[in-house]
Amino acid sequence: MLDQQTTTDKPQGAAASLLNGLTVLEAFSVAKRSLLGVTEISELVGLHKSTVSRMLAGLDEAGYVQRDEDTGRYRLGLGMIGLAGPLLAELGVRRAALPHLEELTEATGETAAIAVWNGTNAIVVEQTASPHQVKHSAAIGTRYNKFASSSVRVFLAELPPEETDRLLAGRTVLQHDYRGLADPAHEQLAEVRDHGYAVNDGETTYEEYGVSAPVRDYRGAVVGCITASAPRARVQHQQSQSLLREAVLQAAERVSSRLGSRPGETTPVP
Repeated sequence: MLDQQTTTDKPQGAAASLLNGLTVLEAFSVAKRSLLGVTEISELVGLHKSTVSRMLAGLDEAGYVQRDEDTGRYRLGLGMIGLAGPLLAELGVRRAALPHLEELTEATGETAAIAVWNGTNAIVVEQTASPHQVKHSAAIGTRYNKFASSSVRVFLAELPPEETDRLLAGRTVLQHDYRGLADPAHEQLAEVRDHGYAVNDGETTYEEYGVSAPVRDYRGAVVGCITASAPRARVQHQQSQSLLREAVLQAAERVSSRLGSRPGETTPVP
């Protein structure tokens, strides 16, 4: 039976209802059975059957559980996938990317990272640091919100123009002297979509050169961004920049393939 709070510190009102609902959902993992009845759940979680029945009705309406019409018992609903989706996607991208980040760093000698988009920022979730003493790197959890950042532009390029306009106009994504949908920023994002990568040649930090390419999942949607960062002095020649760019594109393609993406498969910008 799941641990229950004592009557003296038990939450009241909306908080109690929320905790009861979560407790009912936890019963499915405790029981390790796909179908559970009201009585079984009541016994597992220590709540009255009327409370469990009321919680299940609300969870069923929200899609977090599903009632089997033949037996009247309940199973977890598809709404749980949507609830956990962003976390699962982030964890999946990170795990899929790590070996290829290591390969990218070994091949180029530069720092490689994978970032995800939270709606306003590109967030680094994994990286492999360059073995050179002089290098560019960012701690896991670092957030980028400048338009000039190559990773930010990769994510923005996948958004509808109106959403990009909202982020830029509201200064959520930093861009100087933004002039709306006619701003050259939208042309730059179109180039990112056409080329399949973005370059930051000293635009955010003068000493840094960065290349980013999108990682796509089985739907063709961008779920991450591979970036290689290097001191500009080390990649000042065109050949060095081309080699770094090709290595990043190959790494992004390999990670995308692990996530079920097929070459040339993309989700169109609305």
